[in-house]
Amino acid sequence: MRIASLLPSLTETACALGLREALVGRSHECDFPTGVEALPVLTEPKLDVAGSSRAIDSRVRELVERGLSVYRVDAERLRALAPDVILTQDHCQVCAVSRADVEAAVAEWLGAAPRVVSVAPRTVTDVISGFGRLGEALGVPDAGWALSSRCLAALEEIAARTHGVARRPRVACLEWIDPPMGAGNWMPELVAMAGGEPLFGEAGEHSPWLDWDALRAADPEVIVVLPCGFDLARTRAEAGSLGARPGWQALAAVRTGRVYLVDGNQYFNRPGPRLVDSLAILTELLHPDRFPARHRGPAWEPLS
Repeated sequence: MRIASLLPSLTETACALGLREALVGRSHECDFPTGVEALPVLTEPKLDVAGSSRAIDSRVRELVERGLSVYRVDAERLRALAPDVILTQDHCQVCAVSRADVEAAVAEWLGAAPRVVSVAPRTVTDVISGFGRLGEALGVPDAGWALSSRCLAALEEIAARTHGVARRPRVACLEWIDPPMGAGNWMPELVAMAGGEPLFGEAGEHSPWLDWDALRAADPEVIVVLPCGFDLARTRAEAGSLGARPGWQALAAVRTGRVYLVDGNQYFNRPGPRLVDSLAILTELLHPDRFPARHRGPAWEPLS
């Protein structure tokens, strides 16, 4: 079998299922596990991803308003690689190449077209059970359901250690900085499992745009900044703009030094096996008295 994976979380999952050698191509964002960067790149954004989060948001909105896709699939290179299966997603038209993009790229192929396997996880259960369903789709069902079982057990073990916390802090997760966006989908569940009270976003629903006055009124005790697609260094560079927001210095999380920058690109925004690590990171941020800071440095840091 020859697999082209156009979504980072699916590339990670395919490798976790023992299918690394079956991968023949990847998206421009697939970079884990180490070594997949050597695979041919099959996608690219149609916009300049440099600049501020405000500038990127404006460019994305312009494309969407014109009815255009945000990403380009290299149809010629994809055809040359002759995959049997293409992995993609239906969850978000902005975050990654979509099923519609893939179908447009293979629409004019002669002969048998590759099978397209698409995912659209919205909850923790969707993510975890998705490993089993992907294993079935790729002919390794036992490996898929075994991975689901291992990840579920790991999540439950971490969550069990937060059941006895004396207090659950109120937590605001920011999935985008300017304009600000809360974190929906699986994030509210992860915050609750980590022993916190999620303030914005609903489990299973898309991430909502966030009114700044609403954030000030909620006065979160912990703020976790995890912009979609940004690594820790990029998040650090962008986070400075938060200080210019009205009322920022008066927020409880700011006054107590509990604003944290995290690598959302590698962890929270990727619904793959490292969702377990994402939960572990949250517990370190919310309950440092119970959980040692094992991920500090490579995955998160306090906003200084």
